[in-house]
Amino acid sequence: MIKVCGMREPENIRAVAQLGVDLIGLIFWPKSPRYVRNIPIRAGIVPDKPGFNMPALGETEKQGDRRPAFVGVFVNEMPQTVITHAYNYRLDYLQLHGRESATYIDNLRRTLVPDILPNVKIIKAISIREASDLELWREYQGYADILLFDTKCKSVGGSGEHFDWSVLERYDGDIPFLLSGGIGPDDAEALQQFRHPLCIGYDLNSRFEESPGVKDIERIRLFLSAIRQR
Repeated sequence: MIKVCGMREPENIRAVAQLGVDLIGLIFWPKSPRYVRNIPIRAGIVPDKPGFNMPALGETEKQGDRRPAFVGVFVNEMPQTVITHAYNYRLDYLQLHGRESATYIDNLRRTLVPDILPNVKIIKAISIREASDLELWREYQGYADILLFDTKCKSVGGSGEHFDWSVLERYDGDIPFLLSGGIGPDDAEALQQFRHPLCIGYDLNSRFEESPGVKDIERIRLFLSAIRQR
């Protein structure tokens, strides 16, 4: 799976979606330079003019577009705010990137499923600097659908820096994960060498940008071409 995170410009989102990525991340943390402000949305895509909507998840348009899943990224947000965004933006995944507890996740899921968003999935981000940080995953056993291992930094994600991927050799859980943290266009070869049976994909963000929130389409296209040769 390829997730492109930190997006907010409608035409840029459509261009990235047409590359065949799996997940588009919308950041709802006000302190982020990629923060999605109050932009109207329909059918899971941020429109700024009529006719911009993409097809429903898994469906195709005549021109062959496949709608990616949409991920809302939240940091220590009030549950009601998460629920409101999840409903208004018809989110497929909720990525929790703060200190959210297993109880928080359980209550969120119980509120959303099955009445509001019956198929929504939860991604829990865990920030890694050293091997001991990895142990936090155990708190989310039975609660998170996917983990996302990111680089621990002063802010919350988007550092453009790697952590030592070798610490993930110690991950012995059964929750699949996305690898994040400063992945860039020049990392395709290293990712081809990285192996873990629970790694299901990669999260791309700051190192594929022209400016915060605006992705370089050609840079992503070339990376996808390289990584798909794996």
